[in-house]
Amino acid sequence: MKPTRVWDLVALTVLAAVATWLLVRVFYGSLPPIPVYAGASLYPVALIEVVLAFVIRSRIEGHQIGDGPSQIHPITAARALALAKASALVGAAAAGVWIGFLLHVVPMVSTVRAASADRSGAIVGLVAGVVLVGAALWLEHCCRTPTDSPDEPAH
Repeated sequence: MKPTRVWDLVALTVLAAVATWLLVRVFYGSLPPIPVYAGASLYPVALIEVVLAFVIRSRIEGHQIGDGPSQIHPITAARALALAKASALVGAAAAGVWIGFLLHVVPMVSTVRAASADRSGAIVGLVAGVVLVGAALWLEHCCRTPTDSPDEPAH
């Protein structure tokens, strides 16, 4: 499986930001207020992925991948890799959504009270999306076998 390309994540983020900005521009008056914890649901996922990354990394370095009782099954490592790839996309899309929201809200902060209140929730969500992308890329990196060369993609 090939490593996630950063440019794919950037493109997804930009696409989500533009689409959200256009939608928020039209429908902002009918949207409910954004609570501060709106985007915070991604933080626990990122934390789980970081912990999983350290566990898998230590098992790979200790050659503890296999069917044994104290080993991680290869399918489990493959599932962790799939989780990492999917989470990177979700985090990039979420970051793009919050960027698009902020692009509309930030210029109105000084004149519209709702925009000022919505800004903090959007910032929490944006940071959560970026943190999830970082955790996912770290997990993906930790799922590499020692024989994988960083210069050539995995097969």
